[in-house]
Amino acid sequence: MRINRFIAQASGLSRRAADQAISDGRVRVNGKPAQTGYDTQSTDVISLDGKPLAQQTTRTILLNKPVGYVVSRDGQGARTIYELLPKDLHGLKPVGRLDKDSSGLILLTNDGTLANQLTHPSQQKEKVYEASLDKALAWDDRTAIEKGVKLDDGLSALRLDPLDPQGRIWRVTITEGRNRQIRRTFEALGYKVTKLHRTQFGNYALGKLDPGMHQDG
Repeated sequence: MRINRFIAQASGLSRRAADQAISDGRVRVNGKPAQTGYDTQSTDVISLDGKPLAQQTTRTILLNKPVGYVVSRDGQGARTIYELLPKDLHGLKPVGRLDKDSSGLILLTNDGTLANQLTHPSQQKEKVYEASLDKALAWDDRTAIEKGVKLDDGLSALRLDPLDPQGRIWRVTITEGRNRQIRRTFEALGYKVTKLHRTQFGNYALGKLDPGMHQDG
């Protein structure tokens, strides 16, 4: 196994961050500075910042986050998603975010390579949501959103599919992940998102997983 992959699996770093750690001299193999591209052996003693690394079995779980929980270890007074998980899963790191008022699919993993594949902009992984609005979406506004709405941090285009005949519930598909992007896009045209629920992230789908529950991915 290449050393950057070993470090990623053992520490939760992405492979790119692992390569940087090697270049910075933070990684040692059998007491000597590691070399980029090194193929690890089962007898190697590998350390990062002076701490030995053990090969870990990678694990990824799907969590159905309820409204009111934050995706953080320190909720600063709010409940966190880690309160929903047994202690043996507290070492897993979330992939992406959902704000406190949103619900649905959160992935947690100790596989740094997978996390990077899911979140790096070049991968263009689709995220699918169900969004409820405070009023029916006008046809012209739907067209504007699909073409792109100008926000403070750039143009935001969403793919929309109706989920009710009244035009208040929509399936929203995006490949970006800017902060509160869906909410801000609708707000720019005078709509309030009253409910936002993520159902899919890349190849991972929430399915029938109950709120607050988790399962292996």
